[in-house]
Amino acid sequence: MDLQTIWFALIAILWVGYLVLEGFDFGVGILLLVLGRSEPERRAMLRTIGPVWDGNEVWVLVAGGATFAAFPEWYATLFSGFYLALFLLLVGLIVRGVAIEYRNKREDVRWRTRCDVAIAIGSFVPALLWGVAFANIVAGVPIDAHKQFTGNLLTLLNPYGLLGGLTTLLLFVTHGAVFLGLKTEGDLRDRANRLALRVGVVTAVVAVAFLAWTEAQRSSPASIVFAVLTAGSFVGAMTANVVRREGWAFIGTAATIALAVLTLFTALYPNVMPSSTDPAFSLTIHNASSTDYTLTIMTGVAVIFTPIVLLYQGWTYWVFRRRVSVPPVSVER
Repeated sequence: MDLQTIWFALIAILWVGYLVLEGFDFGVGILLLVLGRSEPERRAMLRTIGPVWDGNEVWVLVAGGATFAAFPEWYATLFSGFYLALFLLLVGLIVRGVAIEYRNKREDVRWRTRCDVAIAIGSFVPALLWGVAFANIVAGVPIDAHKQFTGNLLTLLNPYGLLGGLTTLLLFVTHGAVFLGLKTEGDLRDRANRLALRVGVVTAVVAVAFLAWTEAQRSSPASIVFAVLTAGSFVGAMTANVVRREGWAFIGTAATIALAVLTLFTALYPNVMPSSTDPAFSLTIHNASSTDYTLTIMTGVAVIFTPIVLLYQGWTYWVFRRRVSVPPVSVER
């Protein structure tokens, strides 16, 4: 296995970490106005992600930085070609982050309501656009001989891309509902469990259609195996949700997202950005990579610091593992 393949795999793992962890954050944010029927319930929902949501976003920064360092040609083509879509995604993340941080700074109902709407929209937009972006990367986009993207935003909004966006959106909503069932108590927990099952049925249909379409146009033996495992883990997650084993249900939805991401990356390999204009113009792990010297240094840094980051984040989740209760309405001012 060469260094290019190793770093392709490492970048895939970074995206797995980001989408699994940020996925339930997005789900909670989208469901804030759906499940949160009162101010105490909405506060409880935000408290479930309060200690971890900003730490979860670090994964996307590391994934972007690793892509820039390991595959600069991929990074340049991707971020220049998908500029407008990624800009909209970034705006959504900023709006969401600001709303979460400033929501409780004022004791004003209208202020909180506006922040809640901003959190919901700021979670919805990235949850949709990440799927659109990944679907287009796998399917291929117009790239010319100079490794430049020749399409526009409407090029990305094709049926397959939109189906990919809908798939990630529904997966994150289901993941978030399962997480709320795991982290809350009482009526909020019961409603989250019921919603997870209802949304999960729709998610299963959409996800199967998306994975089948993916395998029909770009597949490998490994991607087929991961696609089957994805379906199996989601069935297991919903089964655990029915019998109220929220911990296993959450592991199941997390595994579903992880396996779905691995399905896309294994279907993509050895390309990193296929060209729909001419396969000869496609970016691969070899013609888009940095030098072996750069990759060797990066590998040493990753070996040292990755375990430290994983231990720290694992410790954070362990410290804040308790369920969040909804206080009585009477205690609210």
